[in-house]
Amino acid sequence: MIRVILIGLSLFALTACETAKGAGKDIEKAGDAIQGAATDVQENL
Repeated sequence: MIRVILIGLSLFALTACETAKGAGKDIEKAGDAIQGAATDVQENL
């Protein structure tokens, strides 16, 4: 029974890690878009 619980917790931890990794990529893309927009505004001033 303990083995099943440990396997379940391990799978949950791996899934959570992948979710955080995906969220990090999304946040990075949003930051890049904001930076690009800010650069365009500065160039047009």
